[in-house]
Amino acid sequence: MRFVGLSSFRKRNLLKCAILQNENFVPVNSLFKTLIGTFLCASFTAISVFVKDYHRGRLVKRRQDSISYSTLAEADDISDKGTGKVTLAKNLAFLIEESTNFDDERPKSRMELKRSLELRIKKRVKEQYVNGKFQNLMEKVIANPETLQDSYNSLRLNSNVDITVNNDSVSFATMAEELYSGKFDVKANTFSMSSKGARKEVLVLPNLKLKVVQEAIRIILELVYRPHLSKISHGCRSGRGHSTALKYISKEISNPDWWFTLLLNQKLDSRVLANIISAMENKIEDPNLYDIIRGMFDAQVLNLEFGGFPKSHGLPQEGVLCPILMNIYLDLFDREFYRLSMRYEALSPDFHISGDGSHSKLRSWFRRQLKDNELNHTVEENISRRLHCCRFMDEMFFAVSGTKEAALAFKSDVVNYLQNSLHLNVDNQTEILPCEGPHGISFLGTLVRRSVKESPAVKAVHKLKDKVKLFSLDKQEAWNAGTVRIGKKWLAHGLKKVKESEIKHLADSNSTLSQISSFRKAGMQFDHWYKLLLKVWMQDVKAKSAESEELLLSKYVAEPALPQELRESFYEFQKRAEEYVSSETAAILALLPNSRSFAKSITITEIVAPIKAIKKRLLRYGLCTSEGYPRTTSLLILQDSIQIIDWFSGIVRRWLRWYGECKNFSEIKLIISNEVRKSCIRTLAAKYRIHESEIEKRFDSELSRIPSTQEIEHEMAYETSDSQAFDNDEALMYGISYSGLCLLSLARVVSQSRPCNCFVIGCSAAAPSVYTVHVMERQKFPGWKTGFSSCIHPSLNKRRIGLCKQHLENLYLGHISLQSIDFGAWK
Repeated sequence: MRFVGLSSFRKRNLLKCAILQNENFVPVNSLFKTLIGTFLCASFTAISVFVKDYHRGRLVKRRQDSISYSTLAEADDISDKGTGKVTLAKNLAFLIEESTNFDDERPKSRMELKRSLELRIKKRVKEQYVNGKFQNLMEKVIANPETLQDSYNSLRLNSNVDITVNNDSVSFATMAEELYSGKFDVKANTFSMSSKGARKEVLVLPNLKLKVVQEAIRIILELVYRPHLSKISHGCRSGRGHSTALKYISKEISNPDWWFTLLLNQKLDSRVLANIISAMENKIEDPNLYDIIRGMFDAQVLNLEFGGFPKSHGLPQEGVLCPILMNIYLDLFDREFYRLSMRYEALSPDFHISGDGSHSKLRSWFRRQLKDNELNHTVEENISRRLHCCRFMDEMFFAVSGTKEAALAFKSDVVNYLQNSLHLNVDNQTEILPCEGPHGISFLGTLVRRSVKESPAVKAVHKLKDKVKLFSLDKQEAWNAGTVRIGKKWLAHGLKKVKESEIKHLADSNSTLSQISSFRKAGMQFDHWYKLLLKVWMQDVKAKSAESEELLLSKYVAEPALPQELRESFYEFQKRAEEYVSSETAAILALLPNSRSFAKSITITEIVAPIKAIKKRLLRYGLCTSEGYPRTTSLLILQDSIQIIDWFSGIVRRWLRWYGECKNFSEIKLIISNEVRKSCIRTLAAKYRIHESEIEKRFDSELSRIPSTQEIEHEMAYETSDSQAFDNDEALMYGISYSGLCLLSLARVVSQSRPCNCFVIGCSAAAPSVYTVHVMERQKFPGWKTGFSSCIHPSLNKRRIGLCKQHLENLYLGHISLQSIDFGAWK
């Protein structure tokens, strides 16, 4: 058991103190067991009291209970007066008291505050559960000033605003009265924006009041449906996200034969909305709630679109209700998938489950899954066909173990259900691909493929091959260096002997030069004749086509002069080494003893980041040239140096969160250090007009916000810690964890004659500057998502927003999203 805020060092000291000061000579082991047992009992008691009082909101009562523990310890100490020993009860009382005081003093993170707000609303929601359904949620829960206040505080927490500061800009009592009486006008609480240019695209957004109502409905729907959503759903859920989806594909799906993905394309229409409300009526009975949702649809402020935009990226055109409504609707498909998997795995393809219970095949299938004592051939026949599905919002991944005919039939059933029952348009052009293919399949902006995991024996053979190859390369380099040195000495010696007056050996008739000189033409000078001989020799050996001068000197000058035995032994060694390196691994394993037992290879599923797609994004974002060199981002030059570094750091941290599970993450680290970091340095160098090396020295500490290749491992370890995983809860962090990337350029500096406040919801600070939003990608159906938004509605392009310094940093680093910005604040 663990006390919150209590260090292990403190625990060990208290245990040692209790053991050393125990005067009874009890064996250490039994004493230690007694202490541990007492510790556990006291811990369970203290924590149960804490949780009970926390839910009841009676923290004062909890403090009184802790004082009662201290009083009990003092009474025990008085009974032992004169003995001079510290009792175990007193130590335990101190532990509980210290833990309680630490919880009271420790500041809570914004995710813990959001959880506490959610728990307060959950208590009101549970009171409306009658006869198996939640009833009158609009009148009893949403139309409650306290619920609206909690929802507004949840929006402020999303905006990273201190909720302890009172803000009386919204009258929650008036809103509650309008909602209770049914007079709340949805359309009157919206505003529209249109894109610039010939093609007008209108975007309808909610104002602050309607955002509060949407947040209240979102929290309630999350509380109602969170325990009932299927396990194959991973998008925008507590404890689930894109990382859990990729882990499920790589770890849980075993030996698939075929896989495919389905792309949906459907805007929310009246037919789909009717199906969503019909699905919600199974658990919620509240006509007033459904009237509000229909009013949002009529006002075109719901903005729910299947396949239109990447989900969970904080785009303002997708309201906070879109993720939960999409999960509620597609949960119908999740349940249909379970029915199809039961049909394909347990029963024959032409067998349909009926409700009369007359068939016994289903029951026998369950028994075969639990026991292996049935007919073996039947078990193998049924187990060989397996279906897998992983859904992240409206992105669907399917894997089938079995024949291609079964995979085609299963895909046809899935498409028919999505089109005919859920009324969604499905891109049926996607092919069913074999899992063993070299290309893989794209899902969630990554590449999913199958590869062979080497056994220990295969790894040992490949390691030995690498060592032999390295050894032979070292010998080859030493041989080339030696022969080149000999050839250069020969060339230098020959050039010194060009002139006839310097050649001493012509007097000797037996010398080689004397014999060659007999073929010299009459009247030809000796140096000219020597150069002619070199020219003829170079033509003979084809010197101009040689790779390098070193190769010419080594192969045609030095090596012919070496002893033949030395040359033959060297080339024989190189030949044997090359044969060993290029030999088949299986042939080498066959020579090892017991190779069959440990040489088996295992096929695994791996997740790979699309490096080419990421580099294209860098080019599109203006961080590199078409040749791949880092470049200056000119739109950021007018901003402060810290703001420039924060923008680049936001790109890095988004990629760290998105691609941390990929196999080729090392290549992502190289891109970060070589492209993003250098682009930031060049932008700062252009701002201050000094050399890049001086920029690195001047901003050494600030540039540490962009982690280098060596620092990324530490960043990943921090991101995967328990506390950080809690803070990255995608159900509460919708639109924040992977918020959309946009570029802001400085439009103007705020002056007293033209004041401006921060556009972030709940922030009343003055904005020192106004910025222009530059949408970086506007295509509607991106082929890849790179960890942040791939498209933003064109109506937001060139819009101006005011931001304080804190929220500009939060937006760049991904601590808030575009959902937190009130685009209607500009008057």
